[in-house]
Amino acid sequence: MSLTIGEIIRQASAEGREVVFLCIGSDRYVGDSLGPLVGSMLEDSQVPYKVYGTLKDPVHAFNLKGTIKEINRQFTKPVIFSIDASLGTKEEAGSVIFRDGPLKPGKGIEKVLPPVGDYHFAGVVNYIDPLPTSQFLNDTRLYTVMTLAQAIVKVILGARRDEESL
Repeated sequence: MSLTIGEIIRQASAEGREVVFLCIGSDRYVGDSLGPLVGSMLEDSQVPYKVYGTLKDPVHAFNLKGTIKEINRQFTKPVIFSIDASLGTKEEAGSVIFRDGPLKPGKGIEKVLPPVGDYHFAGVVNYIDPLPTSQFLNDTRLYTVMTLAQAIVKVILGARRDEESL
């Protein structure tokens, strides 16, 4: 995965495009804190890319549209990697999914938010069962979220090391 991301970043640099990591979520629910955790870890690692969404300044349902406008004002055709928590099947729980195309934040809890990103990471923090939808985020283990955040950051930092070695 690091090689793929490294290639995307190299291509963006060759085209003179900025790389942006948009880390979506809220620290008010453990299950939704994946994005802000990743954003904080990326900032702590001093990545040379713009990071939106940290534990200190999260990007969530209430400010997502404004943040997207700010990104589009600040950068011309940026390459955006969006990162968010996701719900999946019991078998998918604890896995990281990386895909080409925009992320659809809030879909798992039936919120209608704008799709965002050229590429996206989804960390499957929990699985869907008969509980009310919002309960999934409350019943998610912090250990699972931390493990997923560390895995995503490791992949991104690995891509950065690959880029620097060229």
